[in-house]
Amino acid sequence: MKLNNLAKTVVLGLAVLLASSAFASNKSTVQLHESFEVNGQQLSPGEYQVRWDGTGSSVEVSFMQGRKEIAKAWAKVVPLDKAYDYDSAVVQHDGGKATVSEIRFAGKKYALALGATEKAAMSAGAGK
Repeated sequence: MKLNNLAKTVVLGLAVLLASSAFASNKSTVQLHESFEVNGQQLSPGEYQVRWDGTGSSVEVSFMQGRKEIAKAWAKVVPLDKAYDYDSAVVQHDGGKATVSEIRFAGKKYALALGATEKAAMSAGAGK
């Protein structure tokens, strides 16, 4: 009986460990030095934790400060030719607005292209 409980505890512990390590791979931290916009929402300069959820090429990205979600947007996972040395955000300046268009991750050969799937997601929602 004790061995059975120990086995259950070990299996449960491994499941939690695997789930938390999978979640950890879907987050990163970026530092932005100017005000910027994400999905129409203005954000202040600062450090943001970026988390994304989803499977396949479309994911939902959240910009977090501490435990507080500041902004959310849809993104497309895009392959890169090379892995970058550090986490970074690509900021586009258009009409006086700074907008995050892509997030790149240290050691990864993919990036998140923000806004790339917004119109597709809206179209899919309108068809329901």
